[in-house]
Amino acid sequence: MKKIFFGVLSAAFILGACGTEDSKKEEAKAPEEKFEYLAEQFADLKLIRYKIPQWDSLDLRQKKLVYFLTQSAYAGRDIMWDQNYRHNLKIRKVLEKIVREHKGEKGADWDAFMVYTKRVWFSNGIHHHYSNAKIQPEFSVEYFNELLSATGQTIDAELEKAIFDPTFDAKKVNLDPDKGLLKGSAINFYAPDVTEKEVDAYYAKVMDKSTDEPISYGLNSRIVKKDGKLMEQVWKIGGMYGPALEKVVMWLEKAATVAENPKQEKAINLLIKYYQTGDLKVWDEFNIAWVEDTESEIDFIHGFVEVYNDPKGYRGSYESIIEIKDFEASERLAMLQENTQWFEDNSPLMPEHKKEKVKGVSYKVVNVAGESGDASPSTPIGVNLPNSNWIRANHGSKSVSLGNIVSAYSESAGKGILEEFAFNEEEVKLAKAHGKLSDKLHTALHEVVGHASGKLEPGVGTPKETLKSYASTIEEGRADLVALYYLLDPKMIDLGLMSTLDVGREAYQSYIRNGLMLQLRRLDLGDDIEEAHMRNRQWISAWVYEKGKADNVIEKVSQDGKTFFVVRDFEALQKLFGALLKEVQRIKSQGDYDAAKALVEGYGVKVDQAIHKEVLDRAAKFKSAPYGGFINPRLVPVMDDAGNITDVKVEYVKSFEEQMLEYSDKYSTL
Repeated sequence: MKKIFFGVLSAAFILGACGTEDSKKEEAKAPEEKFEYLAEQFADLKLIRYKIPQWDSLDLRQKKLVYFLTQSAYAGRDIMWDQNYRHNLKIRKVLEKIVREHKGEKGADWDAFMVYTKRVWFSNGIHHHYSNAKIQPEFSVEYFNELLSATGQTIDAELEKAIFDPTFDAKKVNLDPDKGLLKGSAINFYAPDVTEKEVDAYYAKVMDKSTDEPISYGLNSRIVKKDGKLMEQVWKIGGMYGPALEKVVMWLEKAATVAENPKQEKAINLLIKYYQTGDLKVWDEFNIAWVEDTESEIDFIHGFVEVYNDPKGYRGSYESIIEIKDFEASERLAMLQENTQWFEDNSPLMPEHKKEKVKGVSYKVVNVAGESGDASPSTPIGVNLPNSNWIRANHGSKSVSLGNIVSAYSESAGKGILEEFAFNEEEVKLAKAHGKLSDKLHTALHEVVGHASGKLEPGVGTPKETLKSYASTIEEGRADLVALYYLLDPKMIDLGLMSTLDVGREAYQSYIRNGLMLQLRRLDLGDDIEEAHMRNRQWISAWVYEKGKADNVIEKVSQDGKTFFVVRDFEALQKLFGALLKEVQRIKSQGDYDAAKALVEGYGVKVDQAIHKEVLDRAAKFKSAPYGGFINPRLVPVMDDAGNITDVKVEYVKSFEEQMLEYSDKYSTL
């Protein structure tokens, strides 16, 4: 999936995307009902509630459609847990039984147990959702055994090892080829005895190289070995994850009966057929039908979509996002969609890497009604789909910005980070004046223009084949570079999207500040950068910093014992962004693995330890956690005596614990 995630700069000034103004209007109408966005904080995490604006403006058919789609989404949540790690579901059930039944004393050990449990809930498993490292309990094995005994449970030696041994299945996803992409990864996409060499040989044999419209090989299956040969356990009804997918389909069938139009009904029915058959050609048919439905007010992302969690880049993690179009906010940014060809024609790419015709980029701002799987609790703020290059080229794509999610992030953000890491008052003023708009435009350019831009050279394989473990970070960095390059272009003013290039200047300064410093808040001291988006923010920032040193484009300043990276020449920085974009597109277009590896490993993985320690020390005084996730609203159907739905009400859940236990009660399918 082509996603953009909320950066580390989730402090007060930043990222008021397109739902913010509507939310403020709503609050102005009813100030006595102040909405509490921030629910709780623990460890490095904060849980946030979000509103569903315009809910009461939906008609009953639409409310029922949203309700059925969200129920379908939640019905598949166990799949994500099992995909993340083979022992996750067993561990979750053990932890939840303790939470429900333990009646003993609640001291420091219990508090540590609850923090661990919440962290596991947040990550859909025992590995950190962002760093991929195993979450370490801050309570003893002995105390855990007491809890097990008190609740009538026992676990085997391997389950205990999975929880407490820091060296056993230590990394969910390892992207260091030298450590072995499969050998070093605990992700449950491959049986433990399957090797990377065997996987490469398997796909080299089964892939059809003669077609220009390849299926998404391996997207919906687990690789196992039987009688010494590899085989795929397909995720479908009657196959792996069948019980969960039966429930998913049951709710999708209800959704199809209240579809808004024939195009949407066709898409839903194709998705049902895909889950029933596991046929990847049907998945392509679904994506084409889904892209062609641009009229519906209710939309959805549903399936095995994102491949970031597969170190080989084949298998999709289960996820779903249910969306309601924000008409007013979408209209404000329609200009980007209408001018994608201009951006492509005027980009700094090599002529042979430009698309002659950019097709069907649909952009809208949406308000989320529910999320599940890999999109929850940690969620993107923007999404561009489908993934298939040939579908995007021939049929187009959809880009969305999750307006109410970004608004909730902003409303829940902590104070003071900007003032601490900005070089001077001028930077602070620039960020406060233009930060919200610059980020909104960056997200839109990234999704609408960035992911739609560029093309592969004839005969070059897909990025997951050619760039392998570097494909995701190269793609996300490429889309970021497109956005950065155009944020300082006067065309943005001509299109009425901003009134001053100070918006672009703020985007440049905040990107460098984040990429070289602030995002390091998310890492433990000594860690390398593993996550694809964090990597791309660093390799972009570090590359332009190094290449611009001779001309002092970005200056490293030490002031009062603190380090700052200050942009001194914005126009020169734009040229550097353009030069890097040209090279990154070349890498993708030609499938240059060695160049991708050199760029990412040389600039995006290793961290300056002195800078990292300084960032952690300076950020320690701020209460706001570096990672945020969301508690979904609860949709409650109102029934008449005959059992018909007459309305659907929105309730806002009080705590993360309440939601997680409720979900396990209602949606445990595996």
